[in-house]
Amino acid sequence: MSKLTRRSFVGQSLVAAGAFAAAPGILRAQGANDKIGMAVVGCGGRGGSHIGGWLSDPRTHITAIVEVDEKKSAERAKQIEDKQGTRPTVYRDMREAFADKSVDAISTATPNHWHALCGVWAMQAGKDAYIEKPVCHNIAEGSALIAAARKYERICQVGTQSRSSSALHDAFKFLNEGGIGDVNFARGLCYKRRKSIGALGDYPIPSEVDFDLWSGPAQYTDPKLTRKGFHYDWHWQRAYGNGDLGNQGPHQTDIARWGLGIDAHPMTIMSYGGRLGYQAERKDPSYVDAGDTANTEVTIYDYGDKSIVFETRGLGVDNSADEELNKLFGSDKGNKIGVVFYGSEGYLVQRTYSNCIAYDKEFNKIKEFNGGGDHFGNFIDAVKSREVSDLNADVREGHLSAGMSHLGNISYYLGENNKVSVSEAREAVLGIRSLDDNGKTFDRTVQHLKDNEHDLAKYPMSLGPLLKFDPEKEIFPESKEATALCTREYRGEYVCPKAADV
Repeated sequence: MSKLTRRSFVGQSLVAAGAFAAAPGILRAQGANDKIGMAVVGCGGRGGSHIGGWLSDPRTHITAIVEVDEKKSAERAKQIEDKQGTRPTVYRDMREAFADKSVDAISTATPNHWHALCGVWAMQAGKDAYIEKPVCHNIAEGSALIAAARKYERICQVGTQSRSSSALHDAFKFLNEGGIGDVNFARGLCYKRRKSIGALGDYPIPSEVDFDLWSGPAQYTDPKLTRKGFHYDWHWQRAYGNGDLGNQGPHQTDIARWGLGIDAHPMTIMSYGGRLGYQAERKDPSYVDAGDTANTEVTIYDYGDKSIVFETRGLGVDNSADEELNKLFGSDKGNKIGVVFYGSEGYLVQRTYSNCIAYDKEFNKIKEFNGGGDHFGNFIDAVKSREVSDLNADVREGHLSAGMSHLGNISYYLGENNKVSVSEAREAVLGIRSLDDNGKTFDRTVQHLKDNEHDLAKYPMSLGPLLKFDPEKEIFPESKEATALCTREYRGEYVCPKAADV
């Protein structure tokens, strides 16, 4: 297969996009009962879920897969062939799949740094796109995706599957009808054990991986790898991932925005925390973990009349001393991943993507909501109808929720070297506008670190700056340094275009 250059690909795809824009209701000239040809881009763990979703939907047929790992692509191609009876075409370069006339739509579960460019290229080629969260690696990429979807009249769904949950739809109807009184504050939680990914070092690239294509928009490192595990652990390196604020966060912050009825970026953001505790865990004071994203982080988002706080805890979470949260989640042990809405008359807790429970102020259960949904199926519904309004998670929703992750990380990255004492950090946090009890949240974060034997005197936390953000212009009017982090440096043919240039 000849490798398409970016120039030739974009030229071809613009022609295709123009044809689709002229007749947006026509999908490859097929009838209403014809199957939609799907290409799955990135066939690892989450990509396997995409494959399973399309294989189980009688309206779709997987005609192609894209995977830079030859071993993984062979496994997935056989899996698909065994299930649907035909073998998909296997590509390493996604641009070749996007030029394939058998492909009507794509879904992507690549590493985060590829999400936006993959989506833009696909939509320029006239394909609809289902993109995993976070829908982008930075703020500018999210705006580019929205622009591409609107310009080329494409259906673009984000993989925040809770948007298709009947439990959440019912719970938020209850919330909006005053079920727990007035609600203007929500807390997202990622209390999820994340072990160290190993010592920072120089590790070999797996021989079956095309590392140039894997790197794509990110810098190409020689090739060399600074983490032991090639797959998945990229989440904790900021060149490729966004930490748990950008991994788990887009689910919970999306739910928080949805329940509170927030349809905009926040006006101010502030984060504190760090990559902490692994020295104590390894009993090695000189140990340096290969990750460079925070594993303990609190981010405060202010919207004027409403606030959201997101808490990340990556160390041990058993025997938690958080009495209120223990009652709301029904246990002091194990992970707590969800959202708590605080009302004047009670609480609403999203415990899973298919379960929510409402409590009164004394923690007595008021009502419980159960039920899942088919998020992949919702995407196909919209592909068939050609109505963006049929989507449960349009790209704009994905951009606003992913944007919360990026904005929080910007504050953290700018303050990463601002190491402060517990008392200094607490004083600063108490001065931040929020509808949360900032001091109480800070104190339990410190207690969590102490419970995991982390020495904050020897390894202090980082305090990010309080940043003012312009939600419309998507800039930090008082910080050029912060605004610069709304995008990234790209390389060669892998430049994600600006929104105005898609």
